[in-house]
Amino acid sequence: MIRSMTAFASAEADTPWGTLAFELRSVNHRYLELAPRLPEELRALEPALRERVQAKLTRGKVDVVLRFRPSGAAVDLRLNDALLDRLERAAGVLGERFPKLATDFVALLGFPGVLVQDELDQEGLQQAALALLDRALADLTATRAREGERLAVLLRERLDAIARLVEQVRARLPEIRAALRARLQARLAEIAQPADPGRLEQELVLQLSRMDVDEELDRLAAHVAEARRVLALADAVGRRLDFLMQEFNREANTLASKSVDQHTTQAAVELKVLIEQMREQVQNIE
Repeated sequence: MIRSMTAFASAEADTPWGTLAFELRSVNHRYLELAPRLPEELRALEPALRERVQAKLTRGKVDVVLRFRPSGAAVDLRLNDALLDRLERAAGVLGERFPKLATDFVALLGFPGVLVQDELDQEGLQQAALALLDRALADLTATRAREGERLAVLLRERLDAIARLVEQVRARLPEIRAALRARLQARLAEIAQPADPGRLEQELVLQLSRMDVDEELDRLAAHVAEARRVLALADAVGRRLDFLMQEFNREANTLASKSVDQHTTQAAVELKVLIEQMREQVQNIE
């Protein structure tokens, strides 16, 4: 199955500890590169997050953003009565020695340990975050698959066009060879001295060998068949297709360099345009 590397997904969930929200963005990249941004409360989640993303994706630059908004219950503060009792006793002793001593309420609340915040259930919060990540990843992979289907349609259309061009050039080869023989004979006819028939055949064979494109056409047809096979695979195929684009381009360049007529040259140019269009699309395939 063809999967695009460009996609976006998001998921949000309310938990007993607050609201969790994931945003996943992926773009094309040669390898899999993760860029997670996690809130302080969930920094320890990163190894498990990387493991889950790597189990689902093989290529692409993926930004993973997790936001956490604690609920009111999760951030309830309470006073440390035992500590306040000790501070009260200390204030009484100091008050006898320093009658003008005054206690600032805000400063008192800022004293370490006076305000106590109940610790979050880290394990429960992390499990909720991982479950939400699974939802977001499922959405992301589904989006990549849908976009991949569209890319596959475009690639198959261009492969069909390449196959038609290859057959058109192949069909014209006898005509091209006959025209080359006629030109060679016309040039020899302009020479006053009669030409050796054996020499004529040797020259004709030499010229035909220089413009022989049967091998290039065969390889182009083989590349078309291989690309169609790869498009039907269930694995990630972006790198294979990228390699095939290089092979396609090499044969198209050779075909153009061997061309001896306008139609073949035009076909080679059209081939290169189609191959470049495919190459641009292949850059987005996982």
